[in-house]
Amino acid sequence: MTKIEAARQEYKGWSALMGVDTLSKLNDLLAQGQGIWLINLCEARQERKYVEAADAIVGSGKRVVMMSGPSSSGKTSSSLRIAQQCRVLGVFPRVLELDNYFVERDKTPVDENGEYDFEAIGAMNTQLLQENIRDLLAGKEVRIPRYNFKEGRTEFDASRTMKLAPNELLFMEGIHALNPALIPDIDQAGVFHIYISALSALNSGIAEVVHNSTTDKRLLRRIVRDSRTRGISPEDNILRWPSVRRGEQRNIFPYEENADVVFNSSMLYDMPLLRYYAEPLLHGVSESSPAYEKAQGLLRFVEHITVLKPAEIAAIPPNSIMREFIGGQILV
Repeated sequence: MTKIEAARQEYKGWSALMGVDTLSKLNDLLAQGQGIWLINLCEARQERKYVEAADAIVGSGKRVVMMSGPSSSGKTSSSLRIAQQCRVLGVFPRVLELDNYFVERDKTPVDENGEYDFEAIGAMNTQLLQENIRDLLAGKEVRIPRYNFKEGRTEFDASRTMKLAPNELLFMEGIHALNPALIPDIDQAGVFHIYISALSALNSGIAEVVHNSTTDKRLLRRIVRDSRTRGISPEDNILRWPSVRRGEQRNIFPYEENADVVFNSSMLYDMPLLRYYAEPLLHGVSESSPAYEKAQGLLRFVEHITVLKPAEIAAIPPNSIMREFIGGQILV
């Protein structure tokens, strides 16, 4: 059994233990007015998972933590919550942003259409990244680069320096974080890898619903978040999704089994929540749009799920992973 399937089965077993292992049972629970109870239960379980991940990191003695996962898995929230639990244990994470480690624009690889391929591993300045990691682990002060995306070049500022204390470790998150080719000359025995994804576990229990797709769940999360924060319409997100998926298939999924910990960011209440926000957005996709068929497919899926009430949504805590998508999150 793969690590991903093991994580899915663990979540499925827990859902069954809670008596909510199908969408039908989930709908029944919400119809009984137990939405807030379910939210609190899911959040308590998720907190335990953050603690377990932090315990594993600190217990390993490793000082480099690399995190990756597909789009809209909740990587930002999960990494912040895991880092918070590390601090509780007296180990303090320092973030090294991989977005500052691109090669100069004229060295960026191009795709089959002759366009810059910023998602390729060759677009990363692996040499500079490794030099910085080695120096930081050796206790040296390092000038941290800032990548100027407009100019396509790396810049250095004397004020941007980092030095690791003995009780500090490096946190890095990105699409290539589990790919050994990102830091091939760094001893992987000293690197802790985390894979984050929203792994679904519920059977439908409803004849008309044929799946509870992890991929569609992430797409709904992305539609809700991007409409709110990035000005990207549901139509544009649906049309971009095949390209996003191709990038995941090429750069993320092949390395998921390198993970020391697989973190499942799914919540039993996430689809009832996403229906509340996504349904009106999907209804806005025009019948003439090339995204219309997919939008209708998503609507047919969510219409079988009981939606959360506003009072129940208000009970979602401000540090919840789901706040990353619907707003109101307070995490530092």
